[in-house]
Amino acid sequence: MLVRFWGTRGSLPVAQQAGAIQAKIAQALVAGSGRTFADVAEADAFARANLDFATYGAYGGATSCVEIEGADSAFLVCDMGSGLREFGIDSFRRIAGGHAPVYHFFLSHLHWDHIMGFPFFGPAFNPAATIVIHAGHEDAEIALRRQQEEISFPVPFDWLRAKFEFVVHKPGEPFEVDGVTVSLCAQHHSHDSYGYRFEREGRSVVYSTDSEHKIDTMDAEAAFEAFFANADLVICDTMYSLGDTVSLKQDWGHSSNIVAVDLCRAARAKTLALFHHEPTYTDQDIQRMHAETVRYEELVRADRPALEVICAYDGLEVAV
Repeated sequence: MLVRFWGTRGSLPVAQQAGAIQAKIAQALVAGSGRTFADVAEADAFARANLDFATYGAYGGATSCVEIEGADSAFLVCDMGSGLREFGIDSFRRIAGGHAPVYHFFLSHLHWDHIMGFPFFGPAFNPAATIVIHAGHEDAEIALRRQQEEISFPVPFDWLRAKFEFVVHKPGEPFEVDGVTVSLCAQHHSHDSYGYRFEREGRSVVYSTDSEHKIDTMDAEAAFEAFFANADLVICDTMYSLGDTVSLKQDWGHSSNIVAVDLCRAARAKTLALFHHEPTYTDQDIQRMHAETVRYEELVRADRPALEVICAYDGLEVAV
């Protein structure tokens, strides 16, 4: 399977402000002081080798949308955050190359940051497209229709031309989607949320966002350890630092980087992807949290196999 991150922020989309971009340029110029480059390619190679990611790149600002490539012929996508628009545009390119116009969406929950990209999803207007929306919520269709009512959006849901199907699933009852086995797990979040596990040919990916795991009740997390068990990749809500979750944002429905490491280590998962980044965090903030998480994993590793910790960003691809 190949996992593509189209949106990795939480709560609301954000954009780089001019001051942040100017600071990156200034840092790059200082690093390259006294050097000359024959062309852009040479300058690019220097930047990649000598600048940290927060200076050379960006974590992005689109809200949750993750594609899992690996089905027989359909697109598999977790959540419909603002990153969905770019995915939709890219899927047109692949359909033109012969990919089937069939989409399966898996909704973690119905809060706006996870469905706000749907009104801008171009393939929904394609009469040749089939869109199947999988959810643990009975009111998933109501939520998508409501955000396109006239008071909120100028294009009503009924103007869409794709063929739609809404399917509600229950936790603990695996189902097959185009050659991939999918299962749900109920999570701790306002109006409930659901994690998804995707398995094929001995490989597994877990998408678990918007779930609050409290450091003082970790003994009650056995269900998540089982859900994450031996996963090749766990995409996990790590919106806050442990200090924030304990002191300021308890019961806000999100988790910390530290708790994610503890859960993945207990589950013997192979790779953890930090996800659902706090919208007020700068690229430097996210990079620092990533470094701190890697260091924490090293400190608590003991005699167990290493847990690889990566940090999701818009545009990242991970082979599983």
